[in-house]
Amino acid sequence: MNMGTRWKRLLPLAAVAALATSLVACGPDDKEPEATAAANAATAAATVSPDQALKDARGKLKGEIVADGSSTVFPVTAAAAEEFRKQAKDVKISVGIAGTGGGFKKFCNGEADLQNASRTISTSEVEACKAKGIDFIELPVAFDGLAVVVSSKNTFLSCITVAELKKMWEPEAQGKIMRWNQVNPKWPDQPIKLFGAGADSGTFDYFTDAINGKAKASRGDFQASEDDNILVKGVSDDQYAIGYFGLAYYAENASKLKLVAVDAKGDGKCVTPTVATVKDASYQPLARPIFIYIKKSVAERPEVKAFVEFYLSKEFTPKIQSKEVGYIHLEDAMYATITKRFQSGATGTLFPKGQEVGATLDRYLK
Repeated sequence: MNMGTRWKRLLPLAAVAALATSLVACGPDDKEPEATAAANAATAAATVSPDQALKDARGKLKGEIVADGSSTVFPVTAAAAEEFRKQAKDVKISVGIAGTGGGFKKFCNGEADLQNASRTISTSEVEACKAKGIDFIELPVAFDGLAVVVSSKNTFLSCITVAELKKMWEPEAQGKIMRWNQVNPKWPDQPIKLFGAGADSGTFDYFTDAINGKAKASRGDFQASEDDNILVKGVSDDQYAIGYFGLAYYAENASKLKLVAVDAKGDGKCVTPTVATVKDASYQPLARPIFIYIKKSVAERPEVKAFVEFYLSKEFTPKIQSKEVGYIHLEDAMYATITKRFQSGATGTLFPKGQEVGATLDRYLK
């Protein structure tokens, strides 16, 4: 539309407005101004889009949401909280990093509304929640690939087999496997500096299960932390260090770290964790889904319900795979199904035996 046409169309409206003004002066008994005002209000309401109405509703929310748990999932939930609070400024959302295990202790003790978890809830944790009368809703939110990393100064390692990782990390290695050439004679006669997740971390549980065959089965003489930033610094500062943590923390620090490909079967097929290899499950055995758990008793609180629905919506989920967050988002159909699971209040876990190495999420679509 050119400007001339636009103004021609506005002129009749101006005339109507002038007529309405003259009618107001006709006297107090005239009801037309009230009718006009009501009609205008109805028209304005009809022109508000559903998206804008939703944002307006979020703007009226108040309350506090306490989240804790996995440092791996922390960037996802923290990003969701930051984006949500742009619309819901009166909702306070705190996100802690007690680790998956430490977080479940708090969650099952009623100290948190939302639990970040880099693994599924264990059978013992289910019982702990049950003992405290805590029902929960389990929601997968993304995929992650555990990154095996060395310093950018490392010149000899680009691929490692699962068998070599096991030889390095199994309980029997403690105090014995201390140098690189003990793992592979082609590697230098230099001390290995090991950095890994702490015992309360779901990443520790998953890595030990995937590599050593049993969750929590690990040598103890390594630098452990639930804070992945500490692990990043430890590995990046020493050319003979090696560690593991969520792929997002590698992405944030790629300039000072080197990603090591993993050879699952020892057949020379080295696979690096990427969006594609995690999504198609070719990066094994270190690809996994990550979760949030919602306490059933708070799920219907308006601010909690709105936040979780936002977390799973198309408004936010594309940001999960952004450079700033660094994880792999699920398919839209999966998020839609998971949203229905939350809205229906379906409680319990779809992993009754606990953690599964190489788990897929097809069961949520059934």
